[in-house]
Amino acid sequence: MVNCPYLSDPSRVALFAGAVGGLRRFREAGWRLIVVSNQSGLARGYFTREQLSAVTDRLAELLAAGGVVLDAIYYCPHGPDDGCDCRKPRLGMIEAACRDFAIDLAKSWMVGDKAADLELAQNAHLHAAQFLPKKDSQLLPGAEFAVRSMTELVSRILG
Repeated sequence: MVNCPYLSDPSRVALFAGAVGGLRRFREAGWRLIVVSNQSGLARGYFTREQLSAVTDRLAELLAAGGVVLDAIYYCPHGPDDGCDCRKPRLGMIEAACRDFAIDLAKSWMVGDKAADLELAQNAHLHAAQFLPKKDSQLLPGAEFAVRSMTELVSRILG
């Protein structure tokens, strides 16, 4: 999904070019597709749980139109200073996913565009790839490699 800070309007949900096809390839290869997302906009009062639900429903709708179903979406509703265990880079959402699904962390990947994503990958001992949607982006610590497209990501991970 295209990053849009504090997204509360489902009509603004947009997918990167090739996202559906790439996710479908991972699914066909037997991979689980799980989203973990910090959503401090809830704690800050920028949007409601109902608005967040509408956004995630729209994401699921766009993916389903291309034949992709996510296994789960986990989100942290807390602010950065709340001290919760679920906010990335802490392990709470990964631990919840491991409770809900049979996940082999040593064979799992975190793909993200923020330092917290890659730090979470390190904390959970996951493989990590950084998505660099902008030409001026820099490789962050913890990423094994960076990609600029879903096609490149699929190629690097699945071969």
